[in-house]
Amino acid sequence: MAALPKNEIITIDGPSGSGKSTLSRLIASRLGYTYLDTGAMYRAVGFKARKMGIDLDDVQGLEGVLANLDLQLAPGQGDTRVLLDQEDISDAIRTAEMGLVASQVSAQPVVRRKLTQMQQAMGAKGMVVAEGRDTGTVVFPEARHKFYLDATPAERARRRCEQLREKGQQADEEEILQQIIERDDNDSSRTVAPLKAAEDACIIDSSKMTVDQVLVFILEKVENL
Repeated sequence: MAALPKNEIITIDGPSGSGKSTLSRLIASRLGYTYLDTGAMYRAVGFKARKMGIDLDDVQGLEGVLANLDLQLAPGQGDTRVLLDQEDISDAIRTAEMGLVASQVSAQPVVRRKLTQMQQAMGAKGMVVAEGRDTGTVVFPEARHKFYLDATPAERARRRCEQLREKGQQADEEEILQQIIERDDNDSSRTVAPLKAAEDACIIDSSKMTVDQVLVFILEKVENL
């Protein structure tokens, strides 16, 4: 593959369970880019708010959480390692419950402003694969390469259950499906940075595609654009 300009930014948005994290890690690894997991940042804020006993609708309380936010992302063997106040909370935030918490806290403008600023600072030097729900529409609207990865709710629930079982955790597929549907509704109906594809994004329905097929498709698009 031909070398890409150093200021390149690739955004991959989409709903929960669509395969964004897996593909973003693979693409970043293949291109030698930094993988920016924006969703993990919202989960971390929700985790800290819960730990401090702050109601997720308490704007003033959330401002206190954000004022002293020591949050770092680091490469991991699988998911991105998330360090909050020097503590590795990577496993603690990778649950369906924390996904709903992240959805709720991400609807708060004060949280989105703070984390968007942090994400833009992380991507300022380019060579980033940013994954989330608004990376192509809000965080990096000028990104040259934008993708929106989707799949049916049933397929996303199946994938999520498979991931949990591989980690030795129990998973109820029907319960996971209902959580996915609820999160989709929350994320797409919020007034601030709702979940949607950027107008210039390439939309990919991965319901019947393998990870390798999606990876090849995206890399070819990036190389040829």
